[in-house]
Amino acid sequence: MTDEGLAAAVAAEITERPGRIVVAFLLLTLVFAGGLANVSTAAGTEQFTSGIPAEEALSDIQREFGPSFSEDTGSTQLVQRDRNVLSKPAMLRMLEAQDRLQGTDGLRVVGVSSPAATVARTIDPDATTTEAQIRALERATPTEIDRAVRENADNPAFTGGVSDDFNAESASASATIGVVTHEIPGAGGGGAAAGQSGSSPLTDIQLRSQRVVDTVGGDITVFGSGIISAEFSSVITDSLLIVTPAAVLLIIGFLIVAYRDLIDLLLGSFSLLLAVVWTFGFLGLVGIPFSQMMISVPPLLLAVGIDFGIHAVNRYREDRAEGHGVEEAMNLAVRQLLVAFFIVTGTTVIGFLANLTSDLAPIREFGLVAAAGILFTFLLFGVFLPAAKVLIDQRRDSIPIPTFSQAPLGAEGSGLASALRVGVSVGERAPRVFLALVVVLTAVSGGYAAGISTSFSQEDFLPPEETPEYLEELPEPFAPGDYSAVATLNFLEEKFTASQGGSVTIYVEGDMEDSTRLEEIHRMGDDPPSTFVSEDGRAESQSIVTVIQQRADSDPEFRRLVERNDRNANGVPDDNLDEIYDYLLSSSSREQALQYLSEDRRSTQVVYSTEADADQSAVTADGRSVADRYRDTSGVAVATGSTVVFAAVSDLIFTSAVQSLAVALSLTVVFLLVIYGLIEGLPSLGLVNTIPIVASVALVAATMRLAGIAFNAFTATILSLTIGLGIDYSVHVVHRFIDERGEHDLVTALERTVRGTGGALLGSMLTTTTGIGVLVFSVLSILGQFGTLTALSILYSFVTSMLVLPSALVIWDGLKGHDPTKPVEAESGLSVPFLGGGDRTEATGAD
Repeated sequence: MTDEGLAAAVAAEITERPGRIVVAFLLLTLVFAGGLANVSTAAGTEQFTSGIPAEEALSDIQREFGPSFSEDTGSTQLVQRDRNVLSKPAMLRMLEAQDRLQGTDGLRVVGVSSPAATVARTIDPDATTTEAQIRALERATPTEIDRAVRENADNPAFTGGVSDDFNAESASASATIGVVTHEIPGAGGGGAAAGQSGSSPLTDIQLRSQRVVDTVGGDITVFGSGIISAEFSSVITDSLLIVTPAAVLLIIGFLIVAYRDLIDLLLGSFSLLLAVVWTFGFLGLVGIPFSQMMISVPPLLLAVGIDFGIHAVNRYREDRAEGHGVEEAMNLAVRQLLVAFFIVTGTTVIGFLANLTSDLAPIREFGLVAAAGILFTFLLFGVFLPAAKVLIDQRRDSIPIPTFSQAPLGAEGSGLASALRVGVSVGERAPRVFLALVVVLTAVSGGYAAGISTSFSQEDFLPPEETPEYLEELPEPFAPGDYSAVATLNFLEEKFTASQGGSVTIYVEGDMEDSTRLEEIHRMGDDPPSTFVSEDGRAESQSIVTVIQQRADSDPEFRRLVERNDRNANGVPDDNLDEIYDYLLSSSSREQALQYLSEDRRSTQVVYSTEADADQSAVTADGRSVADRYRDTSGVAVATGSTVVFAAVSDLIFTSAVQSLAVALSLTVVFLLVIYGLIEGLPSLGLVNTIPIVASVALVAATMRLAGIAFNAFTATILSLTIGLGIDYSVHVVHRFIDERGEHDLVTALERTVRGTGGALLGSMLTTTTGIGVLVFSVLSILGQFGTLTALSILYSFVTSMLVLPSALVIWDGLKGHDPTKPVEAESGLSVPFLGGGDRTEATGAD
């Protein structure tokens, strides 16, 4: 492609009609700004679990099992802490809290329960209301209360709400849980699942409930899906309020050093702002919600935008320093840089779009939005910024605009130029030895990184239990809110192992009136795996079988019916199951039975209790193993439940990380081979370009394992992101080297490359690593991990480009048969097509 090529045409348009371009871009900004009003939000875990088979089975369970035509309800937990929560004053505070909640308009309380209520009913069986229970406890002596506590030591309704340190002899415990049930018509349950999506009908109810409970005194915490939902949402706002101002201040500080000119600083900052507006306007126009993952998009845009801006201004200043006028200098800069920007944009977009291979919708959406943002950044900094700068510089002489330094970064003879030359010195002396060491380091790092773990949990999307002190010291409105969800979850896990342990649900499909169905369900609990809670060799479970057994224990008529149809006398009926079910569903056990048996009797669920401290993956594997027992003999059974769903997401996160890395790396190599073949006639440069990137990816992955950072919803994208962002540095170095090699000997070409492009890259690296690194101050811990890893990936990419690429280019230059003492252009008259304009000559023409 000659001077009439695309880059030359764009450069001519920028320098000849800059005003039109600026106006066109500002009009487009108005269009994208219109989309900002349509941006919605999404938070929590539900966005990741949607569409997963285990989650679909869980949704089927929630839809099929439950009483028909009843009001939807949600529950609130009252978590009480005290030296002895079973003392008279402590239990009176719990009952008083529940009574005040019942009497508060708008809370829609339809029922309450607590160990305190159980004790009060034991003392006075007629105390069926909370007020009556309070009177019963007030009249009771401490001795009577202690006796009532001991009487309930084996009562599940009581022990399920007291902490593991419950001592029947002393009638004491350090914590207890009361439950308040709310009526929420049309809320679809209003339970924990709603809270996980970042939107819960219980949020307002539970926030108001906490204010009511605070009037009682004592240490009682209101907890539930509404509280979790509120924290899911508020952590996004709090993180943005902290991260954004910090990023802006640090970036502006580094840009002042990089640009050293007020007008250029304002122009670069304005272009960055437009990139953010375009990207989030696009988000609103296409209907993609703003989730926690999207918090990382603005820093990524800043990373690429700052790099493009510094390179554009720095290269323009270099040409101006050589005596060219405004239009001529910008024409030369754009024709040279537009090629590098195009290659960087192509590889970065590939890196982000590689996330489209993920089975997780939020990761796919993140990849799409980030790729669109990079394209917008390319247009704004490759076309808009140069055009605006031409307009400004044409008027610098006529308008008294203050001008500071216009010298390029890394000017010859500076201390920075000497520091940047280290890689060139290594390349002069021992390029092959050094490159061999790099290959070994990369292989060792990659092997070590194979042990990275994977995680996915509700706590990932919530603030940590303890907010760092430096964040608590921030003034309003930047100070984060008070968060308690994780602390309460940890407390419940620690104190209520038995009642707050996890569970696995086996969803069974088939004709539940078949004579073998209940026997097969019963046998599923034999010889339980180690993660299941068990007693006497059987798993602790709840199912339609246990409902039948419980009814038979209390109903003599039903017991006789079961015995007549029980062939092996094990308490599980075999015959006339339709009659068994009809009896249950026409009795007071109807509601309980419908929790485990669907109305059409075509499906059932079996809920197995699991150890609270059991590993998520182990629980899932054991749940699937138990489900397989049923499938092997009777039909369809699927292991599900929140633990299984989260483990499935964790597996998908790991698969997503590996797939996106493989796709990003392979497509990047192909793209670079093709693009360097078309632009420079040298496809082998594409391979040279990837050497430092492969090393950077290995180093980032090894750092993850060394720092104990797992692949999670955020960091799953980090390896493909390292390719997308890191290729920026090597592309600029390689492209500048080829440009300089046509006019200078090998060493001079390398020196001019690292001095000119390296100086701009250093400014870009310092600015972007700092700008992205401020994510470590986010209230959300995993967002801080993502920011740290992203900053490290950019640092590694810069270091490898400056240290490794010179040696790789020396070896490549030698393999091409070039004379290192002469410019390549002087060796042959063969012409090489060059997108940036102007015919260039090359010794070998093309690979």
